[in-house]
Amino acid sequence: MTKMDGRTPDIAEEKIEKLKQLFPEVCCEDKVDFDKLKQVLGDYVDDDTERYNFTWNGKGRALKLSQTPSAGTLRPCEEESENLEQTQNLYIEGDNLEVLKLLQKSYYGKIKIIYIDPPYNTGGDFVYKDDFEDSIEHYKQITQQVSANGKSLSTNTESNGRFHTDWLNMMYSRLRLARNLLTEDGVIFISIGQAENHNLIKICDELFGELNRVGIISRMMKSGGNKGQYFSPNMEYVIVYAKKLEQLSYFREPISDELIAKVYNQIETDGQRKGEKYRIMGLYQAGLDIRPNQRYWIKCPDGSFAIPKGDTYPKAIGNGETVLPTDGDGVWRWSKDRFLNELDNDNILFKKTTTSSLIDENGNQSKWNIYTKIWLNDRLDEGRVPVDIITK
Repeated sequence: MTKMDGRTPDIAEEKIEKLKQLFPEVCCEDKVDFDKLKQVLGDYVDDDTERYNFTWNGKGRALKLSQTPSAGTLRPCEEESENLEQTQNLYIEGDNLEVLKLLQKSYYGKIKIIYIDPPYNTGGDFVYKDDFEDSIEHYKQITQQVSANGKSLSTNTESNGRFHTDWLNMMYSRLRLARNLLTEDGVIFISIGQAENHNLIKICDELFGELNRVGIISRMMKSGGNKGQYFSPNMEYVIVYAKKLEQLSYFREPISDELIAKVYNQIETDGQRKGEKYRIMGLYQAGLDIRPNQRYWIKCPDGSFAIPKGDTYPKAIGNGETVLPTDGDGVWRWSKDRFLNELDNDNILFKKTTTSSLIDENGNQSKWNIYTKIWLNDRLDEGRVPVDIITK
């Protein structure tokens, strides 16, 4: 019969075991020889004492705290639960550091999305010291976080001399454990205000890796107001990091009815897509990246040819030639082969105009602008790339 000690997994010990498997030559008598490890890693070791580093008082203890196993236990609360046996949802009430430790064994590497809304550390947020050798209730009393009757006492104010340090120590251990829970294609969203936005980015760059930073979303809390001495604060932020960015799926959101009504305002009158809504986009747009096979003549409905302005042109007109563009040449959005394929599929639209930015085979302003059709039904399936500002 297996005897269980009731403690959560020791993540540090598990990582050391992995280190032993990768570099058995640096381990002796259950200890890691870091000098030998440095030799093995060679050029990948940074020995410069003046290297870029982000640290604070207590960072080492916060790291150790995240590695210390928990002896806590999760118990179901039947009287406060709804459909306890049937539901697939799990609501856990307790200190989030203890809970994160307890989740390591069952949910390590299994969580797709994490969203957290930590204290913004504005001076009135609850920020607490970490020690779980005692019961949570008694611990909060002896550290003067709550009074004898359970009323909260502890806040992190700028007058305590450790305003940012206390917050960083609280966040560092929890974010480290949260990362362990993410799947390889997982992502974490963290709401934060202006007070600790910069520090949160720094510790996330360290824990998740700067290359795994997905983005920073600005969210408008309100519009206007008269609070503040220099600016009235209207914005907060959501910091987004991936476990491994190369494995993270792209984000998409539904196309709104407002955007459909405003942009997809053309209706096809002929062909297989008759009755479908679409929008148009110029096949030529200023500032496009220059790539091979994207500068060629296009035959217009009246038999003339058109091409973006430039200094370099295909030698012959109308024979399908392309030319390698130079810095002074305009290019189409698509290659010649892509254009011909889209033309066959009726996805090209020619419009007569007196303001064309194209020229004809005689060097005069073209009478035509050339557009591509972007079909609403195709975009509904693909969705829309969300913007990094939330105003609603």
